Amino acid sequence: MEKRQASKFYPYFDVEEKSVIDKMTGFFNSVVFKQQPLLTEFLDPAQRDILRTIAGNDLFMQDFGGYQAAEKKRVYLTVDWTNFDLSDYGVTAFSINYPNKFEKLTHSAILGSLANSGIETETFGDIITDGNGQWQFFGKSELTDFFQKEITRIGRVKVKVEPIDFRNVIVPEDDSSETSIVVTSLRVDAILSGISNQSRSQIQNSISTNLVKLNWHGIKDSNIIVKVDDVLSLRHFGRCKVEDIRTTRKGKYKVVLRLWQTKKHKQRN
Repeated sequence: MEKRQASKFYPYFDVEEKSVIDKMTGFFNSVVFKQQPLLTEFLDPAQRDILRTIAGNDLFMQDFGGYQAAEKKRVYLTVDWTNFDLSDYGVTAFSINYPNKFEKLTHSAILGSLANSGIETETFGDIITDGNGQWQFFGKSELTDFFQKEITRIGRVKVKVEPIDFRNVIVPEDDSSETSIVVTSLRVDAILSGISNQSRSQIQNSISTNLVKLNWHGIKDSNIIVKVDDVLSLRHFGRCKVEDIRTTRKGKYKVVLRLWQTKKHKQRN
């Protein structure tokens, strides 16, 4: 098995992702050279997709992020298939305890506190809530003491972070909704225009300024045709997944979408 050249994969992804491609190629080459398993930090879906493309069929990838629907996950890269226990991934679930009858936490406030605590964002995974005041997050097990000692306040709210068993992980709130739009084209700009009530020229401007992602990757082309299971995101608006596409009698397209809107956009509506 030969080492990979990162530059070989540049044409397949957005130019903004070159540094990620370099890093993922480094992971692949390290496993090939050392012939030993490698455990990554928490990777988002785009990073895992790049790593999967680079690894191809030459390495095995197994991942875990703390719960079934985790978005950010740690990945094991191996030459041979290995049966890993969940504890092997070095992921710990943490509960954020605070007086939730009198105080309120938000995802952005928790993310800000973690990101500004002096650690890299790759060292922690998803932040989840049940919608009733309970908040949890996932982090590297080796940072358990750090999280407990350093994360004592989120905004003005005093908190206590404690590790918990995976059996006590909450079922995350599903704040998505199903909606449908009728469009004349399945192009990215047409779909986002239809769901966000912005003009296609506005969406095209958002694409050119790196505010739009398709399947977690930045795009520069508004002509891309969207298909079922594609995930589109528009910064400051939200994210949607294409669940179904049907042709109407008049030759248009009825697109069924699962929509996750940003909190700020929901409030404006």
